[in-house]
Amino acid sequence: REKEAAGRSYGDLHGLLSLATFSSGETGEPMIPCIFKYDELIKATDNNETCGKGKEDRFSVKEQAEYDNKKMKCSNDGACPPYRRLSLCNKNLENIKTNIIDNKQKLLAEVCMAAKYEGDSIKDYYKRYDAEYSSGSGFTLCTMLARSFADIGDIVRGRDLYGGNKKKKRLEDNLKDIFKKIHSDVTKNGAEARYKDDGGDFFQLREDWWNANRAKVWEAITCNAQGNTYFHATCSMNGSCSQATKQCRCGDGKSKAGKTSDNVSIVPTYFDYVPQYLRWFEEWAED
Repeated sequence: REKEAAGRSYGDLHGLLSLATFSSGETGEPMIPCIFKYDELIKATDNNETCGKGKEDRFSVKEQAEYDNKKMKCSNDGACPPYRRLSLCNKNLENIKTNIIDNKQKLLAEVCMAAKYEGDSIKDYYKRYDAEYSSGSGFTLCTMLARSFADIGDIVRGRDLYGGNKKKKRLEDNLKDIFKKIHSDVTKNGAEARYKDDGGDFFQLREDWWNANRAKVWEAITCNAQGNTYFHATCSMNGSCSQATKQCRCGDGKSKAGKTSDNVSIVPTYFDYVPQYLRWFEEWAED
């Protein structure tokens, strides 16, 4: 799908972190989300609660008990969120400032920040999680990162099933507002026919934005996944398939500027193209 996005205004939707300028000017290298100066983004938006207020103990005994007793609310068609999803590090997206985050570059910075902090959180807690809910696969970290990556993709694209509360509505309304601005920019370049506003939802635009930028988000969520391997042989290497053994990434683990195929080659997972409720059912069964 990344290649399809390349033929659908890829240049208009592909973000560069170096162009995500805030009060202090450029904040990072164009293609390196792991060293992006997120503190400048936090300063500009006054929003540093990516994983909450810092007092939460993710995968705590209390949360575990609530989960095991199935006290959380189920959502569409009985699809219940898995344990990992209950405290996804996306609080910065829930509180996104649409007057500041107003283009594809800044949105990419916000999404990468959520992904990086989520990856760091999973890295810190996955051993505790695996001890309680071991899948026995030996590839727990990359799998958990892929699942969170896919959930972030669903949020961006407006198809997340979790919640139904005021925070979710505010998040969705804010994303619609941001994509409305991106839509205005994209349609100046003749993409009106493809990018209808879908009644203000901008679903196709959001789908293509995700496809054009998912490699950067995967790079961000795997910043600290050194030494871990993805469980399936999904990487295309010289006409054959191989496992992602470098930091849960395909190839040498480094995203390269230039061709579209280079930018997307590090992503080994297709979880973000599997319906969320199916991913959740699988994870629920493991839990």
